[in-house]
Amino acid sequence: MRVAIAALLGAIVIFLWQFTSHMLLPIGEMGFRAPQNESAVLQAVGSGLPGTGMYLLPYLAPQKKSDAAAVQDWSQRAQKNPFLFVVVAPANPSVTNMAPQLTRQFVTNFLGALLIASVLAATAWSFGMRVLGALAFGIFGWLLDIVPMWTWYQFPPDFIIGNLLDQGIGWLLAGIAMAWWLGRRRATLVPAV
Repeated sequence: MRVAIAALLGAIVIFLWQFTSHMLLPIGEMGFRAPQNESAVLQAVGSGLPGTGMYLLPYLAPQKKSDAAAVQDWSQRAQKNPFLFVVVAPANPSVTNMAPQLTRQFVTNFLGALLIASVLAATAWSFGMRVLGALAFGIFGWLLDIVPMWTWYQFPPDFIIGNLLDQGIGWLLAGIAMAWWLGRRRATLVPAV
């Protein structure tokens, strides 16, 4: 129960931090740009990308990676054109109803906080070390999940830095709440003499 409460506190803190970083601060928008002609882009996506999914452009089919002519053609297109990593999702008629996404986000925050709280509770660390441990988890996730987006898919550096700030500050704050709860002493009954 002690770990579950610590995880719940951590999930609440990081959820509130994410609201702050995405809705009140510019951190959540770092790396995003506005298209010059949104209508033309949306029309091109509708006709050129046939369904929901992720697309890399210029594209080279995996089965053609051993075909020297196909690789040469892809290489020339890659040198002349911009690189695109595109995620296409279906139209969302209730785009202003964020309840499903917020629920999913809180659940994933709780699961992450539960993992971290379980590890922190298993240590004999001090308050400060537990806070640093939670921060280390946040940075670890960023290094293994977000940085590869920059390495392989050329995500912009400000997007990568924004995610570092989001994860680092968020798990630092959540770590403070979890370390505080995990460090509390259980009340012991002392018999009256």
